Amino acid sequence: MTMTDPIADMLTRIRNAITVSFETVDMPASKTKVSIAKVLKAEGMVRNYKVLDDGKHKVLRVVLKYDADGRAVITGLKRVSKPGCRVYTGSDSIPKVLNGYGINILSTSRGLLTDREARTQNVGGEILCSVW
Repeated sequence: MTMTDPIADMLTRIRNAITVSFETVDMPASKTKVSIAKVLKAEGMVRNYKVLDDGKHKVLRVVLKYDADGRAVITGLKRVSKPGCRVYTGSDSIPKVLNGYGINILSTSRGLLTDREARTQNVGGEILCSVW
C-alpha cells in the first residue's frame, strides 16, 4: 500500500524523534524529502543529512540538532499544503512564520526555497510546510 502524504510522514518522524531526543531519524528517501533536508540544513535547523543505499531502497538519515542545554533547535513543524487541499501563494503574499523566526518551505519553479529566498527571487509557489 502506498503512502498518501510522504512529506507529512517525514515531518511526523522528525517531530517524534525530537520529542524523545533521538540523535538521528531514518525515513524512506525521495527527491523532495532530500530537498527539504537540504533546506533545513542550510537554515541551521538540522546538523546534517545523508542518503544511504541498502541495495533495495534508499534511506534518508537526518541528524537532528540540539543546543547546549539539550533542547531541539526545531520546536515545531506543520504541514501546510496537503494532498486534499493545496495552498499556493504569490511572491507578494508569502506569509511569515512567527514574524520571521521560522521558515516556510515553498515548492517553486526554481526548486524548493525558503520564504525569504522566494521573496528575494520574486517567485511564488506551493507552501509545503512551516518550521520554527
